[in-house]
Amino acid sequence: MPLLSNLAKIKKINFFIKNIPKNNNILEIGSGDGWLKKYLVGNGWKNYVGIDTKPPSDIIGDIKNWEGLGLKNESFDIIIAFEVIEHIDCLKECYNLLKNNGLLMITSPVPYFDWICKLLELIGLNQKRTSTHKCVYFSKIPYFKPIKIKNVGFLAQWGIFKK
Repeated sequence: MPLLSNLAKIKKINFFIKNIPKNNNILEIGSGDGWLKKYLVGNGWKNYVGIDTKPPSDIIGDIKNWEGLGLKNESFDIIIAFEVIEHIDCLKECYNLLKNNGLLMITSPVPYFDWICKLLELIGLNQKRTSTHKCVYFSKIPYFKPIKIKNVGFLAQWGIFKK
C-alpha cells in the first residue's frame, strides 16, 4: 500500500471512526480490501456490512441496486464511503439507506486539485484509481446537512453529513 494511503487510513480512523457508538449499524460502500472492516470488528463494532463490486466484501454488487441486494430502507445509523462518490453518484441511495438523523461519512479529492492526485499515483505515493473521477465540492452535496467538512493537505475533502 502506498505511503500516503497508509497515513490517510490512520487519520480517517481518528477523524471519522473513534466517536461512532459500537452498537451502531454501519454500512461501508466501496469496502475494497476490507481494511476498515478489520479495524472495526477488531475493535468491538458488531454491526458492520461492507458492499463492493468485488470480493472480499460482505455484499458483492452495485449500491445502485441496494434493494435487490437485500438492504433495507432507513436501516443504517452510519454510512461510510471513502473515495467512492467521485466514482459513482450514490448520494440518493445513501439518503434512502440512512435512518433519520443518520450520518454519512465521505472522502473525495478536491475537484480543482484532482490532477495532483493523479500525479501522486504515477509516482507511487497514492493508490491507483480504478475508474475515472467526477469530483464534487462537498459544499454542494445534495440531500444532507453538513456537520463537519475538512480539507486535508489541500488535496482531499473529508465530510460528515446528517440526514
